[in-house]
Amino acid sequence: MNASVDHYPERQHTPTMCSSGCLKRLILNNAPLILDGGLATELEAQGAELQGDPLWSARLLHTNPQAIKEAHYRFLLSGADVISTATYQASIQGFVQHLDVSAERARELLMSGVRLAKETVETFASGERSLLVAGSVGPYGAFLHDGSEYTGAYAQEMSVEELKLWHKAQVDCLAAAGADLIAFETIPSIKEAQAVVELLREFPDCNAWLSFSCKDERRISDGSLFADAVRTACRSPQLLAVGVNCCRPAVVQPLLDSARAALGPDTRWVVYPNSGEDWDSERGWQESGQTAGWTPELSRTWVKQGAALLGGCCRIGPAHIAALRQQLKGSSTSSSESSNSHT
Repeated sequence: MNASVDHYPERQHTPTMCSSGCLKRLILNNAPLILDGGLATELEAQGAELQGDPLWSARLLHTNPQAIKEAHYRFLLSGADVISTATYQASIQGFVQHLDVSAERARELLMSGVRLAKETVETFASGERSLLVAGSVGPYGAFLHDGSEYTGAYAQEMSVEELKLWHKAQVDCLAAAGADLIAFETIPSIKEAQAVVELLREFPDCNAWLSFSCKDERRISDGSLFADAVRTACRSPQLLAVGVNCCRPAVVQPLLDSARAALGPDTRWVVYPNSGEDWDSERGWQESGQTAGWTPELSRTWVKQGAALLGGCCRIGPAHIAALRQQLKGSSTSSSESSNSHT
């Protein structure tokens, strides 16, 4: 399949961006929505060299935006209802530091992540599917580029106000660019979750989800109970979904069970684990001998537990998302999309 966005078919359907009320109804009342998979995984599969880059896939906003659009397109073609922007590791400070650009140019690059995703969505013939763009915001640890989004150690040395100030610049850009909702991803500590909850009050028109990185079946990465982290997140009525990402699939069910009572009445779970492999800084991704990996059949259990947004993270590509949609929706794409298959 050659899904080059240079050769899109003529537009058959132009999705309209959801209002706040529309978005809440879509997530809370409708069938589960399918998220995309690992954007960096797909970019690397197409030849991008991202390993060791402090900006990761965000560098391509500057060097190869077309590759980002093509990756978004492949996930849409595979059945994703929600695509996340290439801004997980993007920040004003990071762009200034690693690209040697001005703060204003850094802001433009961050906003371009939303523009690229929206342009792809608007050109995609989606049939009856309502497509959404989530503005990805990684934790402060992603900027540090030292793996600390999986420990949260930095939060011990930072105040809630400092974490709020860090995140504010990114959220301001993504919201101004028109993201349908904000995705706070791989948050490793309760303190950073508290900062997100407080920050959202400064953006009253923004809805969001918040997903934690977790170390085992009961605790997030800083050692706090997942139930306590969920309870903290659910203090914000703007957070429509709370959950986990980039964890082993096997820990999802016990994590959700452990925090069932902490989930707010108008909040649902968001779940997008990685492949189940282990990351080694020297050898890359390695198969884990501890547990089974990602399979689309697991999603049925998560839906029964209340998951409304389901997808994949690292090492999960378009083929996985197509299998997930088949599992939950009965088909990977609607008939109206068949003309989009580039062979």
